[in-house]
Amino acid sequence: MSQTVINTHVYRLRPGWRLQWEEAQQRHVLLYPEGMVKLNDSAGAILGQLDGQRDVATLIERLQVQFPEAPDGAIAEDVHAFLVDAQQQGWIQHD
Repeated sequence: MSQTVINTHVYRLRPGWRLQWEEAQQRHVLLYPEGMVKLNDSAGAILGQLDGQRDVATLIERLQVQFPEAPDGAIAEDVHAFLVDAQQQGWIQHD
C-alpha cells in the first residue's frame, strides 16, 4: 500500500526507537529493541528534526536553512521520499 506524506503531518519515532550519534562509526544510528540501523547523513539529519511537534513543512524549512547549498526543491523531495520509506520500514509514525 502506498503512503503519502502530507506537509501538515507531525512525525515521531516509534515508541521504543531512539536516534543516537555513534562516535565509533561516525554516523547516526537508529536503535530499536531488536537491533540497530546505520543511517546515512541525510537520514540522520531528517530524523534529527522529528520531535513529534514539528510538521513536515517546518522540518523542510529547517533543513533548507541547515543546507542552503541544496538545489531548489531537492530537500523537500528528499524529505518526502525518506518519510515514505521510513513509514514503510516501520521506523516512524505520525499523528
